[in-house]
Amino acid sequence: MKNHQHPQVSKVPAATAAFWLVKILATTVGEVGGNLLSMDWNLGYLEATAILGGAFATLCLMQIHARRFHSGLYWATIIASTTAGTTLADFTTRSIGLGYSGGSLLLLGLVLASLSGWKQATGGVSADLITDRKTEAFYWITITFSQTLGTALGDWFADTAGFGYGGSAVIFGAIMMALLALHYARAFDRVILFWAAFILSRPLGAVIGNFFDKPLDNGGLAMSRPLIVVVISLAIIVALAAIPQKAGHHRNTHG
Repeated sequence: MKNHQHPQVSKVPAATAAFWLVKILATTVGEVGGNLLSMDWNLGYLEATAILGGAFATLCLMQIHARRFHSGLYWATIIASTTAGTTLADFTTRSIGLGYSGGSLLLLGLVLASLSGWKQATGGVSADLITDRKTEAFYWITITFSQTLGTALGDWFADTAGFGYGGSAVIFGAIMMALLALHYARAFDRVILFWAAFILSRPLGAVIGNFFDKPLDNGGLAMSRPLIVVVISLAIIVALAAIPQKAGHHRNTHG
C-alpha cells in the first residue's frame, strides 16, 4: 500500500522570522498599553486586568471557535493577552506584594504546569499543529501565563538585578540570538527552543516598552504612551501587510 502525505493546516501562524518580529512588537505594545490603562488612565492594576482580561477572553473564544487561521484575529488575541498579562503581573508583584522574584517564580511554575498538563492530555506540546479545541485551549493557557511571566521577569532584570531597561534588552536580545543559532544548528529540541523563545521574547518586549515609556530618572525615555501604542500598532499592521502570515502546517503520513 502506498503512503500518502496529507498536510494538516494549523490555526496559528508558522514560526517564521516575520512571526517573531510581530511577536516582539506585540509584546512591546502590550506592555505600554497595559501601563497606559493602569497608570495614565488611573484604573489601577485590578480594574485594568478585569477589563483587559474580558477583552482577551472574548477574543480567545473567537479564536478557538474559528474554523481556520485568521491572521488579524490571532494577533489581536496575542496583543490582548500580553496587555492583560502586563496589568496582571503588576497586580501580582506590586498590589499583592509577591515582588518581582516571587511573582516570576510563581508564574514560571504556572507556565511549566500548563505545559506539563498539555503534554499529559495530548502527548505533546508542539505549537506546529494547533487544529483541535483542546490543544488550542492549552496553547492559549500557556501563552497567557508566559505573557504574564514576561512582565515580572523583565522587571526583575531591570530593577532587582539592576541591569536597567537598556541592559536588560541587550541581555534578552542576546539570548534570543543564541536560541536562533541553536535552531539553525539543529543542536537542541525544536519544541523546547520554540517555547523558550516564546517565553523570553515577552520580557524582551516588556523592557523595550518600559525603556520607551518610563520616566527619565528611572532610565526610560518618558515618551507618550498613547503615541507609542499608535506607532507600534501601525508598525504591526504594516508588517502583517508586507509579510503576510501563513498558517503553520504539518505533514502526517497515512498508510
